[in-house]
Amino acid sequence: MSFATQLAALPEGTFTGLVHGRRYVVTKSSFSNGKSVKLVAEELGGTDYISLNWYDLARGSVVKPCEMPEAKVRAFVDALVAAP
Repeated sequence: MSFATQLAALPEGTFTGLVHGRRYVVTKSSFSNGKSVKLVAEELGGTDYISLNWYDLARGSVVKPCEMPEAKVRAFVDALVAAP
């Protein structure tokens, strides 16, 4: 599944998610009819923090992590499961 598809499948707004057994509070905000997405996650009881912007541009989609490696945000979204 592509990064864009995984990101689109996540719920809009604030929710609790799990990544490798660790719980996060995640906020996903979409703009411009889904052509731009901001995702921020904070680990509950820990220090991990994820922040990224994703853009669907004419030349293709672009992931812009906020002060962290792109591989980290891609791995996070790949593993993220919204908690029931």
